[in-house]
Amino acid sequence: MEQIPKSAPKPSMAAETTTALPIKHLEFKVAMLLALTLVLSIGFLGYVFYARGVFESTQRVVLVTDDSDGVTVGMPLTFAGFAIGRVRRIELADDAKVRINIDVPTKDARWLRTSTVFIIERALVGGVRIRAATGILEDPPLPDGAVRTVLRGDATEELPKLISTMKSLLENLQAMTAADSSLGASLSNVRTVTDRMAGRYGALSAALGSDENARKVIASIDRANKLLDSLGGVTARLDQTLAKTDQRVFGKDGVMDDAQKAIGQLNAVLGDVRDSLKKADAVLADAQKIGANARAATDDLATLRAEVEASLRKVSALIAEINRKWPFARDTELKLP
Repeated sequence: MEQIPKSAPKPSMAAETTTALPIKHLEFKVAMLLALTLVLSIGFLGYVFYARGVFESTQRVVLVTDDSDGVTVGMPLTFAGFAIGRVRRIELADDAKVRINIDVPTKDARWLRTSTVFIIERALVGGVRIRAATGILEDPPLPDGAVRTVLRGDATEELPKLISTMKSLLENLQAMTAADSSLGASLSNVRTVTDRMAGRYGALSAALGSDENARKVIASIDRANKLLDSLGGVTARLDQTLAKTDQRVFGKDGVMDDAQKAIGQLNAVLGDVRDSLKKADAVLADAQKIGANARAATDDLATLRAEVEASLRKVSALIAEINRKWPFARDTELKLP
């Protein structure tokens, strides 16, 4: 049986074609975009220039040096760690000197004075930097266009000297640590001393050289202590003897007391003799008034008086001798008529 072929489906509604409409004022919008881009670019460049200090008033400083190795255009000039200027130009003068032109903003130029010192420093690690140091801020300001000779603080210039010094130091250290060096001998002596100090007599053995010498010194000290003890006993007995002697001589009913009593009695006798002499003097005065017949008797009385005076002088000498020997004083003056 033959199949009847199916008929093909009918196509749907035909798709409608759309056409793009033209953008209004396209040229104007593109021109505005380009103008805005140009304005933004000019503003950005202006801001960059402003930030870089292009529009800021500056003061020029010229630094003169023999070598500008490491110095580049745009390198900052620092003061106390802050950048206060920048290198604008580096040129070689006719006298073979390098002239470094630095622009310093006017607001930062107040840190530069006539006494300011400029230094180019080259560290062992890192690059080169230009530094300004002002000691006295009360000095006059640095004028515009001032020319200053720059100092160099190159640490690499000291490397050969430093290496030479280190080499000498290592040689000396090697000589000191050798087996036959003075340091080795000193350490050996120190070890000997410490061994002696660890012995029986300690530091005394180390100071005297051996234990035998230390033992002798200790024995001598013991004998000296015994001698001092004996002298202490003798001194005590001597003190007791002196105390007894002082009591016998200067104490109550002692020798000095008896001597004072005897001298008192002697002074009383002398007082009686003095009274007798006064009476004899009165008798002689009366006898002289009697007359010339009594002259012979008067001569005899004068002889007697001379003898009495000699006796009194002897007694006075005896009293003076007693007063000199014993520590007390007494008025022994005798007044003759």
